[in-house]
Amino acid sequence: MRIVTLGRRPYEATAQAMREFTDARRPDTADEIWLVEHDPVYTQGVAGRPEHLLDARGIPVVASNRGGQVTYHGPGQVVAYPLIDLKRLGIYVKEYVYRLEHAVLKVLEAHQVTGHRVAGAPGIYVRLDDPFGHAALTGPMPAGDPFHGLGKIAALGIKVSRHCSYHGVALNVAMDLAPFDGINPCGYPGLTTVDLAKIGVSTDWATVARQLGERLATQFVP
Repeated sequence: MRIVTLGRRPYEATAQAMREFTDARRPDTADEIWLVEHDPVYTQGVAGRPEHLLDARGIPVVASNRGGQVTYHGPGQVVAYPLIDLKRLGIYVKEYVYRLEHAVLKVLEAHQVTGHRVAGAPGIYVRLDDPFGHAALTGPMPAGDPFHGLGKIAALGIKVSRHCSYHGVALNVAMDLAPFDGINPCGYPGLTTVDLAKIGVSTDWATVARQLGERLATQFVP
């Protein structure tokens, strides 16, 4: 497993490089994990609906071939792109998504933060009133508000071509969160987006990128 730290890169050029890497793969091509920080950009997934983009505020909007709705990438966010041969690993998409989320949960745990999954809404969330508490989410959420009391700290959007994955997961570290107000994040009106800094964790991009790369690598060892 090769972990490649790309640093600050434009989204479109990185997405094109992922497609080219995936199209050129052979059965013996080694898997890689790319770690990147993007310039400000909104990306629309293949199912993206225009009404979820509320106000672009001059930020570029780019169509993407990943799954999901609209999201925002910008400085202070670690974006990890695992380029994994799922067939060689012997797993399917559902298991792949589970492992992506598990890697994020372990990174948060290293910072004493408790992350949560929400059924039917890929990504990782934290309790806004107690992000360091260990209580599990229990009971049904209020009708019409499946994210009551939660903030989204990591978003997922993947593409699988010929059993090989690209695109991936974005974990918010210390960023300007205002652009998330210009969209319904991941297609959910009113969903609060947070980062580690917002919930009181002091760290930096390089530290979290290294942690996420290492945690992801352990998830995809044959």
